[in-house]
Order: sequence, then structure tokens, then C-alpha cells
Amino acid sequence: MNSATVRNLLVRGMLAGLTAGVLALIVAYFLGEPNVDGAIGFEEAHAPAHEHEVELVSRGLQSTAGLATGVLVYGVAFGGIAALAYCFALGRVGRLTPRATALLLSGCALLAVYVVPFLKYPANPPSVGEPDTIGKRTTLYFLMMLLSVLLAIAATLLGKRLAPRLGTWYATVVAVAAFALVIGLAYALLPVINEVPQNFPATLLWRFRLSALAIQITLWGGFGLAFGELAERLLAPEPATATPGTAVAASD
Repeated sequence: MNSATVRNLLVRGMLAGLTAGVLALIVAYFLGEPNVDGAIGFEEAHAPAHEHEVELVSRGLQSTAGLATGVLVYGVAFGGIAALAYCFALGRVGRLTPRATALLLSGCALLAVYVVPFLKYPANPPSVGEPDTIGKRTTLYFLMMLLSVLLAIAATLLGKRLAPRLGTWYATVVAVAAFALVIGLAYALLPVINEVPQNFPATLLWRFRLSALAIQITLWGGFGLAFGELAERLLAPEPATATPGTAVAASD
């Protein structure tokens, strides 16, 4: 793949990331922010009077301009990175169209980068978690993410190596089973972190985690659809159809 094509795909990836970021922003504002407000209200109601701190940035600004800036910048950045990964994966994952490759890559990335770490260390709202353990929790989460991504790459290589002997279907089954087995071992060996207060509303916690998952599904799914369409038009453009007048002139 030449540098001009990579550059065009990078630009399209950033545009697709921006589009996906707008969709994720809508989900975050209408589904996520009410749960954040509920968690903050719980924290304020159960905090001693002398522990109330003055906000450097108002909650209204955090939930609007701050949220929009963070989500959109993240969308553009992750779109560019995903586009570069797409350039590497294109043609190496079977005879798929550019659109299908984008959707497959987005789905696998969503699973490896977010869903697998999320199932071990799910997102927590404000007021959940001890300040003294934030470093440990962050380290474990990113360790789980890194392990998941590396294992996904290893499973892909394993499937490609086994395909000539077992066939594509059975090679894929073996690769997925190996991935699930090692991830299961990681789940069992890595420490469990449960710092949810006993009196924290279970419904609020459940809604917050579902909204966090919905934001990521929207972000990755929107990117896969948008980038797949843009990549398809760039890499596999439809042939121009001749108009009747042109056809007649050509025959003469």
C-alpha cells in the first residue's frame, strides 16, 4: 500500500472517528450523565459536611463543553490509530471487502480493547473506589487491556497458521477457544477489586456500567460503519457507467 493511500485512509479514519465521537457524545449525554449526577448526589449526601470541596470547574461545564471536548478529541485520535491498524490488516484477514474488513476490525477491537477488560474491571461511577487505590486499579485495568490485545493478535496468528491443516472454520474455533482459555486464566489470577460501598444503589451502578458499555459500542460501531463506507469508496470505487449518448458515440 503506497503512502498516498495510507494518508487518505488516515484522514478518512479521523473523519470517521469524529462522526463516531458525535454519536457517542449523544449517548454519553443522555444515558451516561444522569447516572453520573446520581452518583455525585449519593457521594454528597453521605460525605461529612467538612469534606465538601469547592468545584474548580462547575458540573454544568463538565457535563457539556468538557464532555464534548473529551469525547470528540478521543474520537478523532482513536480514529487515526484505528485507520493505521486497518492499513496493516487490509488483505491479511481473508478475502474481505474494505467495508467488511473495517467492520471486522472494529468488532474485534471493541472486544479486545474494551469488553474483555470491562468484564474483569468494570467502570465505576464517582463515589465508588478508594483514592489510595486508584493507581493500582488503573495499572490492573491497562494490564488486562494489554494482555487482551496481545492475546487477540496471537489468536489471529494461530488461526492463520492452523487454517491450511484444519480449514478456516476449525482453525477459527481453536483460536477463539485458546483466547478464551487464557483470558479465563487471567481473570482467575489477577486480583479482584470490589470497592463499591454496601449502601450504594445497585440499580444506579448497573445503569452506569450499561451506559459506559453503550458509549463504547456506539463509538466503535459508528466508526466501523462510517470508516468502512469511506474506505470502500476509496479502495473499491464503483466503475463509471456510460451514458446512452456516450455509448452511441463510441459505437460510431
